Amino acid sequence: MCKIPLACSPLLDSKTVNKIYKKLSQSLGDAKSELSFKNHFELLISVILSAQSTDKTVNTVTEKLFSQSPTPESILLLGQKRLLEIIRPVGLSPTKSKNIIATCKILLEKHKGVVPQNREELEALPGVGRKTANVVLNEGFGQATIAVDTHVFRVSNRTGLAIAKNVLDTEKELLQITPKKWAVKAHSYLILHGRYVCKAKKFNCQQCVIISECEYPDKSK
Repeated sequence: MCKIPLACSPLLDSKTVNKIYKKLSQSLGDAKSELSFKNHFELLISVILSAQSTDKTVNTVTEKLFSQSPTPESILLLGQKRLLEIIRPVGLSPTKSKNIIATCKILLEKHKGVVPQNREELEALPGVGRKTANVVLNEGFGQATIAVDTHVFRVSNRTGLAIAKNVLDTEKELLQITPKKWAVKAHSYLILHGRYVCKAKKFNCQQCVIISECEYPDKSK
């Protein structure tokens, strides 16, 4: 295992960037969110629940939730107290239950129960920030957005794809440097690579498909 500091060099050249995404696509195939959902509404609620929680925990919770309350109307009928009981295994469940109830009301009152597919309207929903909106726009509507979570931030800085101190600047740099061909899948490639290979701890460079292109791999082994 090698030691990789955060990158501090200029952005990689376009040829190297393209190689990185090509190799990640070959390694990860048809990469997509590991959250379980059947429609835009289920995706939205799942992403709201995923903050400070694992996809595995969220999927366990939503399997129960959506089996009885798969729509904004049915969640409102469920009520916040019962909703809180169901989603309690995820982090920040009291706040999330309030936000989900409020979001369902807005969806029905302003959007006829349909999840909006533009950033402004999504971010106006309680519990939906830029990252959540990006995931919904990308995974739900196929838009070329990149949600920068801890995995994407780490991989971007370690590899040299983006050199930034915060998530917003990282997102902007990634959008600037990512070729159009890879723009829709970039988020999934980076998050899954960070989740299973380029992890915060116990990362394994020798199992990394982009070691030749990475800014800070240990190639001595």
